[in-house]
Amino acid sequence: MPFSIVRDDIARVEADVLVNAANERLAPGGGVCGALFAGAGYDRMAEACARIGGCPTGRAVVTPGFDLPCRWVVHAVGPVWRGGSHGERDALRSCYRSVFAEVERLGARSVAFPLISAGIYGYPPAEALAVAREETAAFLERAEDVQATLVVFSRDVIRAGAGLLDGLRAFIDDAYVEASPFRRRTPQEGAVLLSDSQMPPLPAPGMPAPDLLAPAPAASAEPPAPAAAAPMASMSAPRDLSDLLDHLDESFSTTLLALIDARGLTDAQVYKRANISRQLFSKIRSNPAYRPTKPTAVALGVALGLTLDELRDLLARAGFALSRSSRFDVIVEFYVARGVYDIFRINEALFAYDEQLLGSI
Repeated sequence: MPFSIVRDDIARVEADVLVNAANERLAPGGGVCGALFAGAGYDRMAEACARIGGCPTGRAVVTPGFDLPCRWVVHAVGPVWRGGSHGERDALRSCYRSVFAEVERLGARSVAFPLISAGIYGYPPAEALAVAREETAAFLERAEDVQATLVVFSRDVIRAGAGLLDGLRAFIDDAYVEASPFRRRTPQEGAVLLSDSQMPPLPAPGMPAPDLLAPAPAASAEPPAPAAAAPMASMSAPRDLSDLLDHLDESFSTTLLALIDARGLTDAQVYKRANISRQLFSKIRSNPAYRPTKPTAVALGVALGLTLDELRDLLARAGFALSRSSRFDVIVEFYVARGVYDIFRINEALFAYDEQLLGSI
């Protein structure tokens, strides 16, 4: 099953397992810990934790969920950041592995967890996010029927941790400037901003709008020649519409399966890389006329490692395009053009900009 990121109070997220960022004494705290204790029923959760007695750093223990929208709470003790040279990374990896081991042991089908140690324990968000990403990907590789969700209080945590975001910000800014309808290009100056007085008049109703991105035509003493009339379509040999439709390009589904075969990949490799469920991929494989959503189509292109031109072609077969007027599209273009096909990293950037995630269904 896919991995997703949501902004929410973890105590309100529905999942088989909710993960608490706990301390070694399993004592009530603030932040995620305080929210889960309050949601479960403070006294009952405190009593259950007291019976366990404690948990060492890098490990996890289980209690019932009580009044929370879950069956179990896994209490995971992450490391306190002390500069990075005291085994913090190994301890954090061990923490996530302990969480996912408990998820498997319990037979849970869904787990929601915070970015462990990135709060009051001071773990740098970028490094905490990298560990969470890598360990979650490794877990889902073997437990494909489990839905995993990273829950954050604020998008700022992901913005601080997602890679390449500085370059992405500049790329988005450039894309929106280039696409602005208030710019025109001149051979000498490139793109220049038009003032209100320089803007062309609005077209009359029913007339096409002027192309503001096109260069101004060169001055000429001769009046322009009248446009040639478009030739009339031949009526001598009409073709049946169904025949024309039968000879269109291959469908999205047919093209996708051909690309998978050409790259020597298995179905499981593709749907896992695409962050989509096995059930959804089965629908695509069994139906040559299947029409995916755009995020699903992009996710499958990313999973195949397509170039930007190849991705555009695959999307066109599903009736989609990449546009510089869409922030979702610009973000996808940024990562694919740089050969970044890690769908978790792309989704972190999409989440940071409040865009729909790839796959995740």
